[in-house]
Amino acid sequence: MRTVVTGAAGFIGSTLVDRLLGDGHWVLGLDNLSTGNAANLEHARRMHLPDGRFKFLRVDIQAPELIDIVAGTNPDVLFHLAAQVNVRTSVCDPLYDARNNVLGTINLLEACRREQVPRIVFAAAGGSRCGAPTTLPVNEIGRVAPLSPYAAAKIAGELYLGAYACMYGLSTISLALANVYGPRQDPHGEAGVVAVFGSAVITGRQTTIYGDGTATRDYVYVDDVADAFIRAAYASTTTTGTFNIGTGRQTSVAELHRMIVAAAADGAPPPRYAEARTGEVQGSALDCSKARRELSWKPTVDIADGIQRTVQWLCATLNPNPAGLVEA
Repeated sequence: MRTVVTGAAGFIGSTLVDRLLGDGHWVLGLDNLSTGNAANLEHARRMHLPDGRFKFLRVDIQAPELIDIVAGTNPDVLFHLAAQVNVRTSVCDPLYDARNNVLGTINLLEACRREQVPRIVFAAAGGSRCGAPTTLPVNEIGRVAPLSPYAAAKIAGELYLGAYACMYGLSTISLALANVYGPRQDPHGEAGVVAVFGSAVITGRQTTIYGDGTATRDYVYVDDVADAFIRAAYASTTTTGTFNIGTGRQTSVAELHRMIVAAAADGAPPPRYAEARTGEVQGSALDCSKARRELSWKPTVDIADGIQRTVQWLCATLNPNPAGLVEA
């Protein structure tokens, strides 16, 4: 199978690249490296550049030459993971967010339309698409109520995929991802609370919990997410639409912090509590029964095991820093 992965140097994208190459597929990775880390692709470069099954191009998804790149690759599947993912950035600069997450997606869809790519799999936002739901877990047909420009732009991406499917016969799947965590997630990023807490605990720095610690999220391990992308790629071309990818389980921020401290097997300063941030929802969890039925997908890594793996990776990656304050 010939594949293209946008956002290939991100922590989810690079995990997917490794999985695809491990399964014997050909991969062209695309990333502008604005937030992606080239080091995430070192395994792919080392193991698969010699046999020609992996190539990487530094390119932005808004670039006009993307059409020629896709045409020259003639992929069986295009995985679209490139995105601006910082919610705070989307609030401060919604035009920048829209250029990346809306116009970039349209540019990619135009390339796929011209080449008639058989399958497109899009990384949609799961936890933010329904705003502040009154009932959990939420399914894919619940009320769509974005509370940030980022969430609105990701929903727009879903809608554009659906429109191109209807207009041009493209076979598109949007995977609405819960809070993804695991090795390679940036511990200094905005979205990765497991990596943020984990790096602080390992290096002896204090964390900040906003609110009283009872807010919940649905945390899904990155290897399970990569498996969902693979299953979406192999699904029948008649299988289209949006699929939740999560665990359905709510884990509170305070519980998450305790689990990370336990996994690190080391003493850690107690977290500092601060006023809840405006716009944060109290609870989030995804009903993934549709993915079970139609994609034969289910999560296999429970959160305790996933946190243990992530902490082990962080321990091998991070150098201790002087004591300070980390907010998450």
